[in-house]
Amino acid sequence: MPRPAFLLPVVAATALLLTACGTDRAGSGNTGAATAEPSSRTQVDDPGKDGVRITSLTLPSASPSPTRSTSVSAETLPVDSGISATYEVTNKGTKTLTYTVVFTFTSADGGAMSNQTATVRDVGPGKTVRGTVRAGRLPLTTPRVTGAKVLEVTKVPANEAPAAPGTCPASGIRVSADQGDAAMGLRVVGLHLDNCGTRDYTIKGYPLLELLDDDFNPVHGIKILAGSTEITTGAGPDKPPQTITLKPGESATAGLVWRNTTEFGTAVNVPYVRVRAKAGAAPVTVTPHLDLGTTGKLGVRPWVRAQS
Repeated sequence: MPRPAFLLPVVAATALLLTACGTDRAGSGNTGAATAEPSSRTQVDDPGKDGVRITSLTLPSASPSPTRSTSVSAETLPVDSGISATYEVTNKGTKTLTYTVVFTFTSADGGAMSNQTATVRDVGPGKTVRGTVRAGRLPLTTPRVTGAKVLEVTKVPANEAPAAPGTCPASGIRVSADQGDAAMGLRVVGLHLDNCGTRDYTIKGYPLLELLDDDFNPVHGIKILAGSTEITTGAGPDKPPQTITLKPGESATAGLVWRNTTEFGTAVNVPYVRVRAKAGAAPVTVTPHLDLGTTGKLGVRPWVRAQS
């Protein structure tokens, strides 16, 4: 069963932005100062997951662990661990996709020492893109990394992917979802709308949603509620729907609220949600991984002006 994105344990995260056209070689993320330790590169026979697999692992030579005679301070911590993995992403589908991949660097007992996230954009049908992901900065007390694996893969149609950080779509409106929050079976994921364009943008009421399955087909049988009070009162009261005009540089937020309650029947999981800021707006597909249980309900909070 897919897990909500906000439950994923991330020790450290880096966004690696890549563009694929044909078979390409991508750059690496976490490009801090290189370690002075000699490194060894090992080929990896990894079956991978959803078209993503690790092809090699680079590990520096073992460094001595701190002892009582060794003073460990911020200055003695390595800038970069020197650990990295090469990977490849192959699109076996019929649409150009943008992938978000979580890689895990592991110790000998399988424990996660560092999680890193890479976003691989615009991978065409039948195409492969290759890249490198780095484990990043690790404390000296971290157990030695011996392996790496693909932990999670999500992919969305490239023309509906959330805009890369620091970029603005042609529409002038950037829509995204946060990692959310979970407590006692209650889930809350925030939707964010930024006017990154040059003109005022007016919204009213609630974002428009389509719930999609793993193949991006509509999920039926879920009631989308205007507001969250039928789900819970524990997340605070909903503000009434209103008309909001966002000037360039201003933002608004909305929210998805649901419960992961499973009783009688088949639990429903919705990996993707297609979001439109308002009727006629360009769609953006986000990946909140709605684990709706058997509740059959999803609450949607209205757009409100974000606090500056």
